[in-house]
Amino acid sequence: MPPEVEAKLQAGDPAPLEALSSETTLDGALLGPARTVDETDRYLDTADGRLDAVRWACRLRTRDGVVHVSLKGPAEGPEPGWLHRRPEIEGPATESTDPVDWPMSDARRELELLSGGAPLVERLRLHQQRTERSVHIGDRRVATLSLDRVAIARGAQEAGELFIVELELTDADALPPDELQRLADALADRPGLTPDPRTKLEHALERLAQS
Repeated sequence: MPPEVEAKLQAGDPAPLEALSSETTLDGALLGPARTVDETDRYLDTADGRLDAVRWACRLRTRDGVVHVSLKGPAEGPEPGWLHRRPEIEGPATESTDPVDWPMSDARRELELLSGGAPLVERLRLHQQRTERSVHIGDRRVATLSLDRVAIARGAQEAGELFIVELELTDADALPPDELQRLADALADRPGLTPDPRTKLEHALERLAQS
């Protein structure tokens, strides 16, 4: 399974995201036009937390009326805090929390193995306004820059917002490590942004526990 490779940073307010939405370059890399979309992410697990126990996460993402499932595994290797590298398997899905109602895919098969076939429940929900920009070096598209405003909820419980910047490679080999480091450092040098070692799910669970 191909890994997901991305640099992740966080901000305390939306100002750094707004600034990046109108920049034309990032340390020499060209940024494409900004496109903003609304997404809803629902994180699922069994009632007894079988996925969490083995450090996997299941996300149902609804975007433009289309639902996909993403399974994200544990981080691979000792990496700096800004770099997230982990296995990811994706496939088509529906709004149902029962994988039987989804088209068959590698993601569904893996989820059924991880869950042991136990019913899935919704852990939490993230309502996300995402602004995406393509990142080009020369004539190659190497990454996507995502500027995310994220509202956290579990049922009627709300737990504030997150402001996250992600620089995700188009594939694991799109850039050598030093080139990704350079772009990530350029983001970290911007006012109001700091490298983020945690996932959105980890942030959301902490916020919900505190609210």
